[in-house]
Amino acid sequence: MTSLLTRPPSHGGAARRAVVASALALCAAASLTACGKTISIGDSSSPATSSTPSPSPSAAASSTAPAQGSGNSALQVVDSTAQDAGLSGTGGTVVGAAVQEAPPKWVQLAAVTSAPLSAAHLININQAALYRFDDDTAHPSKSSCTGACAVKWPPVTIQEGGNVYLAGVNPKEVGAIRRPDGQVQITVGGWPVYRFSGDSKPGDLNGQGLDGKWFAVGPTGEKATQ
Repeated sequence: MTSLLTRPPSHGGAARRAVVASALALCAAASLTACGKTISIGDSSSPATSSTPSPSPSAAASSTAPAQGSGNSALQVVDSTAQDAGLSGTGGTVVGAAVQEAPPKWVQLAAVTSAPLSAAHLININQAALYRFDDDTAHPSKSSCTGACAVKWPPVTIQEGGNVYLAGVNPKEVGAIRRPDGQVQITVGGWPVYRFSGDSKPGDLNGQGLDGKWFAVGPTGEKATQ
């Protein structure tokens, strides 16, 4: 399978075919402080969001995200990449079957296209494909993947008070729920988002279509199937 990217999405390059949403173009012409929002984390069935503008990427990068359980139940969605915010590394996101011992300090969602899919689908900062599960619900947002399921399909989690950076994803589509174990899981278009433990390198889409219920997730939470 062709790699999604040969470098992280924010680096660019001839091999990359990132799908950038129109919201990014609007943000380029407007104040960055208007290009984002604050997420109030709901429970597993009724996440709430706020339209409060997020701080600029530079301000978000300079703030320290409190550890989980610190009492800060809000996340910042920043309509800019982590690199643009002056960040490097992964934020603590792991790859493949590695156990996510602690939630990442920050998460990046980027929309790309990659064979065999011609439709835009999401990857994280490690260029790992992200998925949605048909047994979940989007309205209200609720995850049905717990226990052994969540080991095979690790939820995309984040620290409370953390930042979600975007490339080609409208901030309005991003939300969060609190899972039964207390972890905070990112949602897109209301759908809880996951990795697949069977994907170990950029471009892997080994989870696509598994059990007829798991599919790469698109920028608005839709199934990416073509």
